[in-house]
Amino acid sequence: MPYAEGTRPLPLVVVPGMLCDARLWSGVDFPPGHDVHHVDLRRPDVGALAEDVLAATRGPFVLVGLSLGAIVGFEVLRRAPRRVAGLCVMSTNAGAPRREQYAAWRAMDGLIAADRFADVVERTLPGMFPDPEPTPGDAERYRAMAHAVGAPAARAQLAAQATRTDAADMLRAVRCPTVVLAGARDALCPPRFHRAIADAVPGAALEVLPDAGHLLPWQRPDAVTDALRSLVGAAARTTPAAAD
Repeated sequence: MPYAEGTRPLPLVVVPGMLCDARLWSGVDFPPGHDVHHVDLRRPDVGALAEDVLAATRGPFVLVGLSLGAIVGFEVLRRAPRRVAGLCVMSTNAGAPRREQYAAWRAMDGLIAADRFADVVERTLPGMFPDPEPTPGDAERYRAMAHAVGAPAARAQLAAQATRTDAADMLRAVRCPTVVLAGARDALCPPRFHRAIADAVPGAALEVLPDAGHLLPWQRPDAVTDALRSLVGAAARTTPAAAD
């Protein structure tokens, strides 16, 4: 039965990507009346991060994840599918890590260990935007966020990336309303990754956003806002009422 009249609106649990924090979502107008819980990525294991998500609130919730945050969301679904009332994933990949990714993560971890975190930030910067040479303002905005996240969290995130697994089988079992957002010019996670996710999840809606890269909440906050507002409505119509 749907979420009962008079119950509190479903909370949103929002999980960013690597080198990102809550400021990633600063331009998104979250659905009014819904509590929003931001989860930091500071543990070196996807399973541990999934437990952090599940501990963010009680009862059912709408899960919103970008990149590594969405990968953590897949693990949440594997562990507690009934808790997830709605799912929005963007700029991500549900597949297992590739050999070249392991090598890249080891190289970045080595740089951080050598006190060269700033080099890692610069190495990751071009892939965040639709143009590998973003405007000076966009580049500085990303640098500020990444340096606020910091080197210790970055090393934990790199380690967590290496613990992820292929989510394809799990996605076929998802039954909550699901929205998949992709940037048409995302060099890290191109639209084909998102079509595979949407094809796997029954009834999932896929939207490919033109002229957008990896950081969709910065580059297309309007589209993310609209998607979340539609999603919470669908989730409320399909989620049983939960005790406060």
